Amino acid sequence: MFGVTIIPTFLWPEIATSACEVTATSRHYVDRLFDPDPQNVLQGVIDMKNAVIGNNRQKANLIVLGAVPRLLYLLQQSSSSLELRTECAVVLGSLAMGTENNIKSLVDCHIIPALLQGLLCSDLIFIEACLRCLRTVFISPVTPVQLLYTDPTVIPHLMSLLSRSQHTQEYITQIFAHCCKTPEHQTVLFNHGAIQNIAPLLISPSFKVRMQALKCFSVLAYENAQVSMTLVNVLVDGEQLSQVFVRMMQRDKPIEMQLTAAKCLTYMCRAGAIRTDDNCIVLKTLPCLVRMCSKERLLEERVEGAETLAYLMEPDIELQRIASVTDHLVSMLADYFKYPSSVSAITDIKRVTHVRTFCFSDIMYTQKKVIILYCKCSTENMMDRIVSGLSESSIKVRLAAVRCLHSLSRSVQQLRTSFHDHAVWKPLMKLLQNAPDEVLVMASSTLCNLLLEFSPSKEPILESGVIELLCSLTQSDSPALRVNGIWALMNMAFQADQKVKVEIVRALGTEQLFRLLSDPDTNVLMKTLGLLRNLLSTRPHIDQVMSSHGKQIMQAVTLILEGEHSIEVKEQTLCILANIADGNTAKELIMTNDDMLQKIKYYMGHSNVKLQLAATFCISNLIWNEEDGSQERQDKLRDMGFVDILHKLTQASDPNLCDRAKTAMQQYLA
Repeated sequence: MFGVTIIPTFLWPEIATSACEVTATSRHYVDRLFDPDPQNVLQGVIDMKNAVIGNNRQKANLIVLGAVPRLLYLLQQSSSSLELRTECAVVLGSLAMGTENNIKSLVDCHIIPALLQGLLCSDLIFIEACLRCLRTVFISPVTPVQLLYTDPTVIPHLMSLLSRSQHTQEYITQIFAHCCKTPEHQTVLFNHGAIQNIAPLLISPSFKVRMQALKCFSVLAYENAQVSMTLVNVLVDGEQLSQVFVRMMQRDKPIEMQLTAAKCLTYMCRAGAIRTDDNCIVLKTLPCLVRMCSKERLLEERVEGAETLAYLMEPDIELQRIASVTDHLVSMLADYFKYPSSVSAITDIKRVTHVRTFCFSDIMYTQKKVIILYCKCSTENMMDRIVSGLSESSIKVRLAAVRCLHSLSRSVQQLRTSFHDHAVWKPLMKLLQNAPDEVLVMASSTLCNLLLEFSPSKEPILESGVIELLCSLTQSDSPALRVNGIWALMNMAFQADQKVKVEIVRALGTEQLFRLLSDPDTNVLMKTLGLLRNLLSTRPHIDQVMSSHGKQIMQAVTLILEGEHSIEVKEQTLCILANIADGNTAKELIMTNDDMLQKIKYYMGHSNVKLQLAATFCISNLIWNEEDGSQERQDKLRDMGFVDILHKLTQASDPNLCDRAKTAMQQYLA
């Protein structure tokens, strides 16, 4: 039995409502709930039910007057007739259909545990009334969904009620669909047999039941490999579940059903349960979602279809290619920019936000082909619209706008034309000054591309004082922001003049630079090594940096080469050593460090060719004949056994390693 305390009649919780006139009629309805004659109470509840239908003011009045605690008390009393208890549940359900304030008041009065307790009754009509009210309460955005999971006996009991009637099936699956918000919720429902219990409902004669069951599977499968892998093996009346979903995407089915079935298959595909080249994805799901983007569809349908399509094709280049040439998708996208910007032009402000969000969303994210086609059908006005999205009040719109810019920034042509012509870097820099982390991550990632060597925006960005901003990002608690901050600095340092490099080192500070070299996030470490490698390019720059920070850099290199790092990290570190070895004076920091020379020797004999090649580059630079002191360095390295190793490497099976070893050996023979 659920752990629920019956609410006493004297409980009158504080309820925050707007000021409204409490009429004598409303008070009369509440007074009748306390009549000593049960029949009068029943008639009073029935009259109350008729009075509140479609009357939000009357609902608010009754809540203020304390009708809810009394109704809940009557509902829970075993001495109350089933008819009375059922009518109480119906009235509570009607009150729940009012404003969000009504829902808050009902939840504060502990309506959820009281209704859940009512589900233990054997009477089907009463159970359905309780479930209908619970459904109304739970689908409200102000209801904490966690209340469904507080008592561990609730979910299994709801599962057992699925077989009672089509109404119980509809209400329970709708509750599950709205209350499954986290991986933990998915696990609870999965462990209590949601898949086995809900799958048969997909072929129910009731459309409402089929629809809610479908929605259940979409929320259960979302980013959940365990659920998705289970779903592909489920049979419904002898038919694979994926094929049931395919049938539900047919053109003659309601749009809501087509979209939700496409979501189910999309989520199963993204979770790895269905291959991206499976016919049910390529020939059914993707075309269905593209179809939803058509201008013949309602605005909300277009948005939902586009968002799902973007999610489906985001990681797969081939799906992106197919989508870009399916049913004029890209020209459909252009139409999204034609929606009016004025809120007054569309009565529902949410529609504006949603359609704008779509315009800038993942449809073009990570997809070069789509970007190219988009650019062919776009106009200057479209870039203006995208840029204007950066200053929208809606965070979702700003995020979507910057994601679109990020996608377009991967095109060299766009960087050299539209981005430069529209000075996109200016609003982007403004966005970086004050935005939520999710927007900052995408904006800083876009900035990384604008700082590439061939981008015309690089120079004006440098002049704007961006270095300090990027250095502050490297101190963020977010690994993604640290990566982007250091990545942008790395791009900035590539083939930069000495003044820029000095400013980067000054602004970042040696302490922060070496803190980043010990960052637990491998991506941060790799980009920091990339920055260091770019700072240590061209001999004058190498010698200057090493003269100021050589000791610390050599210590960092030692720690990385001795640590438990990936091949890629150690290869990058050895490349830094090779750059140091190319300096005029900097190379002495290696030659006077026998421990470092032994490490280079070790990596020349390593089993990984990449590390062997990078270590061999170091030695090649150290012994190069045309430089002062080369004979002394050659002699020392011969004495340490490097010549023998080089000779052995000239026989290596890898052609690049073999050639590099031969080139180094020629320095001894010259």
